[in-house]
Formats: sequence, C-alpha cells, structure tokens
Amino acid sequence: MRYPAAWLQGESLGEYIVSELRLQIIDGAIPVGEVLSENRIATQFGSSRSPVRDAFKTLSNEGLLRLERMGAVVLGLSQRDMDELYDVRYLIESFVQERLSSDLPEQLIMKLQQIIDKMELSAKHKDHVEFAYQDLSFHETIIIEANHTRMLHLWKSIRQIIMTVLLLTTEEVFSHGHERIETVIEKHRRLIRGLESRDSEVVADEVKLYFDDSRQTLHKTL
Repeated sequence: MRYPAAWLQGESLGEYIVSELRLQIIDGAIPVGEVLSENRIATQFGSSRSPVRDAFKTLSNEGLLRLERMGAVVLGLSQRDMDELYDVRYLIESFVQERLSSDLPEQLIMKLQQIIDKMELSAKHKDHVEFAYQDLSFHETIIIEANHTRMLHLWKSIRQIIMTVLLLTTEEVFSHGHERIETVIEKHRRLIRGLESRDSEVVADEVKLYFDDSRQTLHKTL
C-alpha cells in the first residue's frame, strides 16, 4: 500500500516522505531493526537529503525511529505502543464528548450525520481510503467542536499516526465484507445518539463501548 495521494494535496515532498515512511514502518513493510540511510531514502524518493533528514527527525519524535550516526534504526510500533495511543485517544474523546453533552451545538449533529452519509457512500463504492478519511474526520470534528485548546493540541500530536493506523485497520475491515463495515458505521451512529441524549453517563458508556471494540479490531489487524 502507498499513502493515498488525495490525503496529501498541498503537502510538500518532505511531508510525503514522512507519510510514506510512517505507513511502511507501521504496516511492517520496513521491518523493525532495519537501518535507514539518508542517501538511500533520498534516492528512493528522488529528493535531496534535507527533506529526508527532516522526515527522520519527525519519525524519531513519534517514536518510530531512533537516530544514530550511521542513519536511523526502525523501532516500529509495538502492541504496547498501539494500546498507549488508544489510551490517549480514549482520554481525549471521553473528555470532549462529555464536555459537549452539557452544551451540544445543533450544527455538530448535522455535520456528523453528513460524515456518516459519506462513509456509507464510500462503503457502497468499496473505497476503504475515503472511508478511513471520513472516519478520522468524524472524530476530529467532535474534538474541534469541543473548543478545548490543549486537548486539540494533544490530538494533533498523535493525529498522523492515528490516521495511518486507521487506514490499515479500515482496509482489514473492508476485507471482511459489508456486514463488518456496517458494524463500524453503526458504532458511529451510536456515538451520535449518545451526544444527542445530552446525558454525560450515556455519553461515557458509548465512548467506552466504541473504544473497547476499536481495540479489538486493532489487535486483530496490526
């Protein structure tokens, strides 16, 4: 799999290199322990060494690489790393959704329903890339709507890895057919119904159910 070009519109070559390497590391195409050299990666992408060096720094900050004098050693994303990422996602989303339950903007529900319509359309066309993008948009829309600067900053710090993981898990979900895809869509409908209840306990229960199921999918896929 290559990183979807549509997700990178307006991005620089350096950002493309980061995204592609991140995808290859997380899906195991570049194995743990492999040493990446700036020259080899620059040749692979037809770039100078400068954007590759910046890409290595970004991936090192994300914990996917360890920088050494001879290049960068691939650390990958362990199961523990995955669990910790989803712990952070759960903390963010449980907080923002409970925050919104007491002051729910009507336009938020409309936006979320429109995103679900797009998810259903992508499922109909068997487009797992667009489905994954809309899935990410669903959660990001809620986080942005909560209007909490620090939570949004925390979300942005893990967004790129989450986007990559979501792309891979969605491809796996699509391989199991329409019933499994519909289950994912229904999980998102339940989150909307939780928000519409304006009951913080109902919201908390729905978010927990969502992430319990998401973890199971993650463990089966990566």
